[in-house]
Amino acid sequence: MQPTLHQLKVFETAARHGSFTRAAEELYLTQPTVSIQIKQLSKTVGFPLFEKLGKQLYLTEVGNRLFTTCQSIFEELDQFEMIVSDLQGMTQGKLHLATVTTCKYFVPRLLGNFCDQYPGIDISLKITNHLQLEKRMMENRDDLYILSHPPQHIDLKVQPVIKNPLVVVAPPSHPLVGQKNIDISALNNQRFIMREPGSGTRHAVQALFNKHKVNVEIKLELGSNEAIKQAIAGGLGISVLSRHSLNGREYTDLAILDVEHFPIEQQWSVAYLSGKHLSVVAETFLHYLVSVTDHAEMPWMHFK
Repeated sequence: MQPTLHQLKVFETAARHGSFTRAAEELYLTQPTVSIQIKQLSKTVGFPLFEKLGKQLYLTEVGNRLFTTCQSIFEELDQFEMIVSDLQGMTQGKLHLATVTTCKYFVPRLLGNFCDQYPGIDISLKITNHLQLEKRMMENRDDLYILSHPPQHIDLKVQPVIKNPLVVVAPPSHPLVGQKNIDISALNNQRFIMREPGSGTRHAVQALFNKHKVNVEIKLELGSNEAIKQAIAGGLGISVLSRHSLNGREYTDLAILDVEHFPIEQQWSVAYLSGKHLSVVAETFLHYLVSVTDHAEMPWMHFK
């Protein structure tokens, strides 16, 4: 007996989620159906594939090896399907993207235009923080990643795409608002709202502050730019944000301070694992991204 492709797909989904229930939800099956398929597959293989300790489901050694094999099989099948589509002149398939939270201010605009050009491509977009993005990279869960600080300990191919200026933001009532060429030392002992540890923005800000011996009073650590903007508007302190996060509408309750050494000139990049063979769809999006961002200015990058 040979395992069926359907059985392998059910197993791969259950192994990826560590749950029969979540596998059933993703595949639109019932949980008993998932259990039966995996039981039949275990019988065919001749070894148990899962073991349950308490309420947690774990892969056995054989299960782990089969999971790795299944991932390779389905990746190759996806690649083959997209190659055939490409040969037929129909670029279609699935694109898995993951980005850091700040990128939500421009990635949807890019994806809208891309989907208009390639209606046959479905996109899965995961927006998360840098630490979670690194975890996804190490698990090879996505095709491409968009972020500001590619991790040095992961072997990546990186292509810079969009400028990401970081500016000091304060409430309009702050005494430094309206002043020109503010010395960076004026930030000493200021009440500061900082991004969470692991954030690319926080890394850049702390590097600049350390270089110029600036010590701020960190009142809050928040993992969301929107939450930081609300905290600034509420008078809880000042912060450093991507200028992209202030674009698209009038923020009358926020002001950009003209501080020495700001904006911090950062760069967003698109990255993927060095050993990864990009699908036709991922290659198409990568070429699109480089082409549309290879301009001095884009419509959403005008700041007042």
